Amino acid sequence: MPGPFSFEYAVLRVMPRVERGECINAGVIVYCKALEFLQAHIALDPAKLHALDATADAGLIQSHLDALARICEGGPDAGPIGLLSQAERFRWLVAPRSTMIQPSAVHEGLCDDPHTAMERVLAQLGLAGRGMA
Repeated sequence: MPGPFSFEYAVLRVMPRVERGECINAGVIVYCKALEFLQAHIALDPAKLHALDATADAGLIQSHLDALARICEGGPDAGPIGLLSQAERFRWLVAPRSTMIQPSAVHEGLCDDPHTAMERVLAQLGLAGRGMA
């Protein structure tokens, strides 16, 4: 199937003190329906996190980010939400929240390969080469 294909993505932001409104980028979620692709790349920088809030529990925040990546992968290990379709999981993941981990607005683009698109987004965010997929 020749491209380009539309894809959507949201930046995962960590806001350790919601009342202050300060955040750091900690990953990205990319969804491409045509290629059945839903993946998160998590790249939490504990030093940046602690610059915003020295008392933030980086391990706990990392575990919550990792749970979001598991939801992208789907399956029973991701709980009930992991059993939903990719589209439903993506919509759940990018729904607005007022918690410490917040998705950005959803952005759209065109790509031939969603992995390459993800790398491009990560580079634009300064997250390339860090973290895990």
